[in-house]
Amino acid sequence: MRIKTLIVVIVNSLIFIVVLILSITFYNEFSKVIEDRILLQLNSIKTLKKVQIEKLIQNEWNTFKKDGVPEDSVLMSTQKIPQNFKSGIYDLSEYDQSGEPVIGLIKSENEKRFIKQIDYNKLKSILLERTGMGNTGESYLVGANYTMRSPSRFWPDKMPTQITVDTKGVKEGLSGNEGRAVIKDYRGVEVYSVYGPISISHLNLAILSEIDRSEVIAPLQKLKTRLIGLIIVTMVIAVILSLFITRYITAPIINMQRSLKIMASGNYHKSKGFNKNSIEIREMFNALDNLKKALQGAVTFSKEIGEMNLNAEYTPKGDNDVLGISLLKMRDKLIEFRNNENRNRINTKRLMVDGLENERRRLSRELHDGIGPLLTSLKFYVENRIENKKKRKEMIKLLDATISEIRLMSNDLMPSTIDDFGVGAALRNFVENVKQSSDIDIVFEDLTNAEESRITKNQAINLFRIGQELINNSLKHAQAKHIRLSLSEFENFISFFYFDDGIGFNMETVKLGSGIINIKERVEICNGKIDINSQKGETTFEIELPVNYDSN
Repeated sequence: MRIKTLIVVIVNSLIFIVVLILSITFYNEFSKVIEDRILLQLNSIKTLKKVQIEKLIQNEWNTFKKDGVPEDSVLMSTQKIPQNFKSGIYDLSEYDQSGEPVIGLIKSENEKRFIKQIDYNKLKSILLERTGMGNTGESYLVGANYTMRSPSRFWPDKMPTQITVDTKGVKEGLSGNEGRAVIKDYRGVEVYSVYGPISISHLNLAILSEIDRSEVIAPLQKLKTRLIGLIIVTMVIAVILSLFITRYITAPIINMQRSLKIMASGNYHKSKGFNKNSIEIREMFNALDNLKKALQGAVTFSKEIGEMNLNAEYTPKGDNDVLGISLLKMRDKLIEFRNNENRNRINTKRLMVDGLENERRRLSRELHDGIGPLLTSLKFYVENRIENKKKRKEMIKLLDATISEIRLMSNDLMPSTIDDFGVGAALRNFVENVKQSSDIDIVFEDLTNAEESRITKNQAINLFRIGQELINNSLKHAQAKHIRLSLSEFENFISFFYFDDGIGFNMETVKLGSGIINIKERVEICNGKIDINSQKGETTFEIELPVNYDSN
């Protein structure tokens, strides 16, 4: 379905639904108001007639009590009235032979009964008063035997006592209840009915005021016809307006569609034929351009990540930029993975170095504690057992050289002074030994805290090996005449500085040997930092290690 048709259908459907709901709501509310007003009016009429009838009966009774008429002179065609009817007001209709309703007054005095019939015309004048009753309204009385006690305006030829009214309103009224309802009357016609009791003395009647429902809903039928006409007119106008508005709305969208097709073909530069006069199109093109820039940024960032440039930065366009946020999470995961790999690699190197140093310590102990005592014992044996002085001197000289060489080998493998006096003393002894066997000028400055040093054993071994490696490299390759090194212990870090005045090397072109690589690995194992600067006449190594860093 085209967007133009879709908009027309949606807009008109919404208008139709709104108008229909409003019409139904208005109709229902109007119906309720009319119903309430009719019932209220009927109730007022019923109440008025009830008051008038009760007042008439009461006045008649009051007058009758003063001026009674003997029973044998009463003018009424009745059967014999039962003797148990004492003083009071009675419904005597069933005792009247003419079939007319009769409300009688009975008074007993001095063993005589006085009877009077209330003028039937007076009751009719009250009940047949039609003010506010419309064309179909009426009020009437019903006796205890469910027959009428007042004439029917619809059946004027029938005697009231011949008309039976067995409805909900009559039953409720005779039971002493008042109320209102929509019921079927004695004709079988739906009416709005208001009912209530008339109970005076021995009299029990129900009074009802009713009006045909068809008369009440006649205005509603006219209203319904008008509302249907209003809905039709409104929908015609809505369709015409929606077609006009849809054309106005869809024109820029169709133009944008054409523009996107051109861009989808790969031509992002063509502007001829692009209608950007409307604000909507301009904003759509701006949004598309922003989308393209965002995608370009995301693609560039993903390319950097693919090349493992994890320092690349990218700023998401907002909380809804799922692609950008996902790429940042990917970068963070890769950084975490690389850091874990680095930690694993460093731990592996640390284990290898620790294993190597432990093996060196073992071999050093074997040489020092095993072969050394044996050679000393052999020297003592030669001094005391060999009688030829010349051979004895030669053998003692050879043994001294062997013992000295083993001591040097043991010291190279693992100087015992590291465990006994710290790395500073071990480096000082190594420097002194080198100075004895070389003409190079070496100066070592020990600024460590020998008594309360916080340098760990692993740090001490690695610093000693670094110093060894640097001095040996200078002796073999640098052609240096002066070497300066210092070891300082501060509150938060350990500083090792090395200098020589040799030929140096180019950091960018030189192929680093295993010596420099070993130095860097040892610094990395100790979680330290190293800065190397080299040129002719000046090569420096600056190393910093964190204090109390546990390399294990």
